[in-house]
Amino acid sequence: MITGTSQADCAVLVVAAGTGEFEAGISKNGQTREHALLAYTLGVKQMIVAVNKMDTTEPPYSDKRFEEIKTEVSAYIKKIGYASQGVPFVPISGWHGDNMIEPTEKMPWYKGWTIERKEGNASGKTLLEALDAILAPSRPTDKPLRLPLQDVYKIGGIGTVPVGRVETGVLKPNMVVSFAPSNLQTEVKSIEMHHEALQEAGPGDNVGFNVKNISVKELRRGFVASDIKNDPAQETATFVAQVIVLNHPGQIGAGYAPVLDCHTAHIACKFAELLEKVDRRTGKVIEEAPKFLKSGEAAMVRMIPSKPMCVEKFADFPPLGRFAVRDMRQTVAVGVIKDVEKKAISTAKGGKPAVAAGKGGKK
Repeated sequence: MITGTSQADCAVLVVAAGTGEFEAGISKNGQTREHALLAYTLGVKQMIVAVNKMDTTEPPYSDKRFEEIKTEVSAYIKKIGYASQGVPFVPISGWHGDNMIEPTEKMPWYKGWTIERKEGNASGKTLLEALDAILAPSRPTDKPLRLPLQDVYKIGGIGTVPVGRVETGVLKPNMVVSFAPSNLQTEVKSIEMHHEALQEAGPGDNVGFNVKNISVKELRRGFVASDIKNDPAQETATFVAQVIVLNHPGQIGAGYAPVLDCHTAHIACKFAELLEKVDRRTGKVIEEAPKFLKSGEAAMVRMIPSKPMCVEKFADFPPLGRFAVRDMRQTVAVGVIKDVEKKAISTAKGGKPAVAAGKGGKK
């Protein structure tokens, strides 16, 4: 849920229309509320609301029930931060296929959805049309390269092949890259996607790339590849994040050290200092230096990774600046990184010294 949400361009919030079901989802601890808040916190700025199970309302396909749900959900998502006039509401029945792909005749009262936004208005009747109206975000090719590694393979006759998704920037053959947090440096020999050679890989591309003079043992999942000539990624000493506690049975205080899932890294980080408790929607300070945090609360927290790790400010590199806090086999909190203190760079290690690496990718 968290990983998928953090990489999404649009969220589809599915709300059950059945008597009692909607009320359970939208209640104080209901999943409808949590999922909507999670999507907005993790940077998903477009939303579609599908009001499902319209065949189970009293009476079936009730326009009164749809309007009641629309009013309540609109008010809640507006409170979170979504512009409700930009969110289409579609009454559907997944079981019967109503308004999924083709307009249904069972809801003659439904005249369709319309959305207003500065990029251009849209309208339609079905969920499919609402999905087609999603605005594709501009992919950040102009930003410095960031490629978190998902895996590293040793391939006979080729050598070491790290694999991952380009999050920002562009990767090219002959580019000299460094791997944070280890600061290993090497030249990219070739790039492949779906068994085809690429001359350039951009944001969203899942690629494998062959590197010189580095063994499989020196690289691991969670490392971040970047171009040494363009704002290379570095090891993080400490970082400040806005953390929202979703469901923790007790209290969270300084010294708490859960595992953080941030991009492909999976590393324990210590809550070193609770700086201030804030309103989770407006960001306004409620209390300075709180002692504890409980479920539903948000705070600015200074965090220290337990092992070498590379993260970035959300404002600079969103995919590397949001995380989930895992404990007791569940997600107890989510966070957005506001500030990063980087470790001083030691001398470059690896296949090539930085000075000799003259054949970097053209900018």
